[in-house]
Amino acid sequence: MATYVLLPGAGGDAAYWQFVTPRLRARGHEVIAPDLPSDDDAAGLREYADVVVDAVGDRSDVILVAQSMAGLLVPLLCPRIDVRLAVLVAAMIPAEGEVPGDWWSNTGQEAARRTLDIREGRDPDAEFDPMVTFLHDVPADVLAVALDGARQQSNTPFEQTIPMPAWPDVPTRFLLARSDRLFPADFMRRVVRERLGIEPDEIDSGHLPALACPSELVDRFERFRAALPRSR
Repeated sequence: MATYVLLPGAGGDAAYWQFVTPRLRARGHEVIAPDLPSDDDAAGLREYADVVVDAVGDRSDVILVAQSMAGLLVPLLCPRIDVRLAVLVAAMIPAEGEVPGDWWSNTGQEAARRTLDIREGRDPDAEFDPMVTFLHDVPADVLAVALDGARQQSNTPFEQTIPMPAWPDVPTRFLLARSDRLFPADFMRRVVRERLGIEPDEIDSGHLPALACPSELVDRFERFRAALPRSR
């Protein structure tokens, strides 16, 4: 049995994992999916990390899964909890010393997104629409459940000038979403190689695979876990 700690992206709602959590538990694993204080303007990344540390407690050998924005939490958490494996899912990868708000320009995300929008026939200057950017491949029967109780994301984590620590010395896998419209695949392949020095694994999904293809996502997590050495 493993302990999976599942961190949601922007919006910070543990409900994002509602289709993944029971599938992992059915395989005998413990699952911790904390709500993050995403709609609290007084909370920054350090406060987010505190919530996770409190939820994990003294558990060891955890598999830390970070979706999207939660990738920023991994280097803050690994010195504080016992992480056996970090799994990044369509996630932001901070560089050492980088201020989180600079990630977008430093990586070239906006230019990559515009290029993809133009190539696929979308207006790159259109008002943000989560149905277009995030939910375009989510099954219709999941949409109503996924949108119920959605929370706002405070800008505080991106406005604080807190330089990020170096990436931790823990085994790390990156799962890239090939149909991601926020972090286009070609862009993300480059960022993963430059910042982690590894080749990403890939899944046929948009930015939110826990909603679009939860069974396949769980299969991927389990393959990553099975590939770990038996002893540390």
